[in-house]
Parts: sequence; C-alpha cells; structure tokens
Amino acid sequence: MLRTRYCVCVLCAVLGLAMALALLLAGAGLVAAQGAAASKGTVSFINDVAPLLKENCFGCHDAKKRKGKFDMSSYESFRKGGDKEDPVSPGKPDESLLIDRLTAKDKSRMPPKEASDPLSKEKIALIEKWIAEGAKLDAGLSPKADLLRELRVRWNPPSPPAAYKYPAAITALAFTPDNQKLVVGGQHELLVWNIAHAKLDKRIYIRAERVYALAFLPDGKLAVAGGRPGQEGDVRIYDLEGGTPKTVQGVAVLDGVNDKKVMVKQLLDADDAVLCLALSRDGKKLASGGSNDRTVNVWDLSPGYANAKLEQTIENHADWIFGVAFSPDGKHLLTCSRDKTAKVWDLAAKESVLTFPEHQNPVYGVAVKPDGKLGVSVGEDNQIRFWTTTGEGKQVRVAGGHGKAIFRVLYHPTKPILVTCSADDTVRIWNPESGKLMHTLSGHSDWVYAVALSPDGNQIASGSWNGEVKLWKVVDGTLVKSFIGSPGFAQTAALAHPKK
Repeated sequence: MLRTRYCVCVLCAVLGLAMALALLLAGAGLVAAQGAAASKGTVSFINDVAPLLKENCFGCHDAKKRKGKFDMSSYESFRKGGDKEDPVSPGKPDESLLIDRLTAKDKSRMPPKEASDPLSKEKIALIEKWIAEGAKLDAGLSPKADLLRELRVRWNPPSPPAAYKYPAAITALAFTPDNQKLVVGGQHELLVWNIAHAKLDKRIYIRAERVYALAFLPDGKLAVAGGRPGQEGDVRIYDLEGGTPKTVQGVAVLDGVNDKKVMVKQLLDADDAVLCLALSRDGKKLASGGSNDRTVNVWDLSPGYANAKLEQTIENHADWIFGVAFSPDGKHLLTCSRDKTAKVWDLAAKESVLTFPEHQNPVYGVAVKPDGKLGVSVGEDNQIRFWTTTGEGKQVRVAGGHGKAIFRVLYHPTKPILVTCSADDTVRIWNPESGKLMHTLSGHSDWVYAVALSPDGNQIASGSWNGEVKLWKVVDGTLVKSFIGSPGFAQTAALAHPKK
C-alpha cells in the first residue's frame, strides 16, 4: 500500500493493510469452504454462509448500524429482516429477497456498488443451496448467538511462515527483564532475539496476526496486546519459558495457541485489535486500549495474573485509543486517542478529571513524567506537547523537530531523557526539562513505529515498517546493532519490502 498525503491517520495505514491481508486470506478460505460444502452435499450456515454475510453485509447491517432496520449479526435477527419480512424464503431460493438483492443489476444490488464488488457466482450459488436445503441453523447453535463471536471461536490462526518472503512490520518490541534479549512482534508469532549476536533464540506461535503492545510483568510473564484488525483483538499473558519447545533449524519453537503452559491467561476478547498496554509502576495494575469499542480496560494484578480481575472499563474517548500510561502513584491513567485529545482518568473516583485538546490531530502516544507532574503527548501534528496533569491541563512546553507524525513517546525512568519515534524514519532523544533535542538517531529507512527502553536504562530498541530492528546507546545515540526481525529473510534485503 502506497503512502498517501491524503491519509489523516498514518497508524490506520498499518491497520488497513493488516485488515486487507486478513480479508484476502479469509476469501481464499471461503473458496475452499465452498468446494468442501459442495462435495459433502450440505451447506452449513455458520461455516459457509455466515462468513459471507460477515464479509459483505455486517458493515451496514450489524447490531449498531442496522441500515434499513436490518440486523444480520444473529441468525434470529437475520431471519426477521428489517423493513421487509424474512429475506430468506426457506426452500424457495427463486422467491428469496436475499438472492434478488445479491443478483440485482440496478442500485438495489447488495452489497452496494460503492461499497464493494458483487459476490461471485460461486458464493451466491452456495447461499442459494443453503436456502434450497431449508435455510437451517446448525445444530447446537442458538438463534440468538452473536455471529461475530461464533465465527471467531471457530477460526484457527495460520502457522507463521517458516521463512518470511517479506519482513514483518515492527509494531511492538520489548527487552526481556535481564536486558539480554529482545521480543519482537511477527506474523502470528513472538520472536525472541539474542541482542549480543542478533540471533533468533525462540519463536512463539500466537493467535494475534499482529502485536501492537508488549509489557513484562514483575514475575517475568509477558502481556501481549494485538489481534486481527477489523476481526478480533485480545490481551493475553505468555510464559516464554513455559511448555516443551520443539527445535526447528536450531531455534526453539513454542505453541502459544494451544499449549496452556505457554499462553497462561487470556484477559480480553475484543471485536477489534487492541493497540496499547501500560503496567503500573508497582506492577499491580494493567491497562489496555484499542479500536472499535473505544474503551480502556484496567485489571487488578495484585492477586497474580492467574487471578487477575477486571477492575473497570472506561469509556472516556470518542474514537480509537492509541496510548495509555499510569501515573507514578498508580492513581490516575493517562490516555490518548484518534479523537484528537489526551485525557486523565481518576481510577479511584472512576471519572475523567482532565482533557488536553491542543494537538487538534490524532494523538498516538502519551507518557507521564516520573514525578507525575507533567504529561507528554505526541501525534499527527509532529509536535511533543508537555502539559500539567492537574487542574485544567495547561500546556507548558512544545518541542518540534520531527518532520512527520510521532508514534511513540517514552520517559526514561531515572534520567531527564525523553525518547520518540516517527514517520520521518528517525528516533530522537530529548531533554524534557527544556524540550531541546539531544540526539537524532538516523539509519532507519522507513517509518519507525515502535521504540523501547532496556530495563537498565542504557539502550533503546526501535522497529520500523520494513522490518528493521536497531539498538542504540542512550548516552550518546550511537548505533549498537541492526538486523531484520523476520526469520529467514535476507538481512541485506530490507529495502525490498513493499511500500505502504
């Protein structure tokens, strides 16, 4: 997908590409399903018909939009119809309003011409066959069941590629607690790299197509947020040392989808990708935010991850949540959103206490000064904005220098240092007290989406759209190591990655 100067939200480009790939794979799966259905002589509603409705109809006819008062998100509501009566006509496909709309040549055709291409003859034939067979619901499935959830339960993630044809975009990375390794999000997997030798140490197969945030818990377990854009999202906890690994070409491989000793806890199941995570300083609270439902979830981890409890669900923004950060004392949560604001939430009072609106553009990252007195946010306006976290949220400083959107911002836990990464292909180190630029870390050849600080505070890791991973010294910004974070991909061929 090409970069475009008309894009309002550059992070959406990443989500959009992932969604397109997911739908492409889904389409291939549907063709296979149609062949299987034809060969066995029976069409399944949930396995064969519902996926077609989801891909082509739910965008206008889900429980929220209900265009024409027609909700197709359950079998029961689908059969009720909207302005019209039952659109199916069981046993009589020639009389079916659904088939009439799918095959229409005028503006009544569904899906509408402006929305997508018409369904193929094979897919329409599959629906016709289901209707001719009586339009039956699969045994054991409730007519009231949420079809999105039912389809999600039945979906099995593909295996990660043994060798990547193209490098995976790096949208999340994190140092292990011992400073020795780097966890990088791949395609349906977590990749653990030995830093000293830039050598792949371990691969963990996961459900999420893409990882958007990582946070190590105090006990060494790893919280992971991600999903399939437009399809599903989740927050899960993994034990990178759990399970019994297989060795493939000298690399340990773990099954984080089926092995309960590897994927040890699922905290959240969402209808769209989860985009951000934050762990409180004491490790007792975890927060996440994402797209679609515009909510932030906060868990109490004090009983341990196995007994984690959802403490509260916060609805404080009007659009996707891109960033979350706890105040040092854990009493407040800073959030930022595509709705062009950053906010402060009082966790005890369960209410919003501050809105910072100065970006006037989508806000992608938020952090808080170690003393808790200043919030800092970054986004599509290319600016770093510092503001008070109490009172009216007064802006006290603005720092410029990045030439394009800024995606992430991190405060160093012990030093007066701020780190940012940007679509201008750079990572930058700032003095947050003055807002002055200290070092520009150049060398990436594409947008830098992810940045992390090592636990000892001495190194920065960064990852870009074309799969480059780089490590830098905090003290002077010099490059320490550079490699492509995708197994099997030639390290010198990073620039071959297709452009956005």
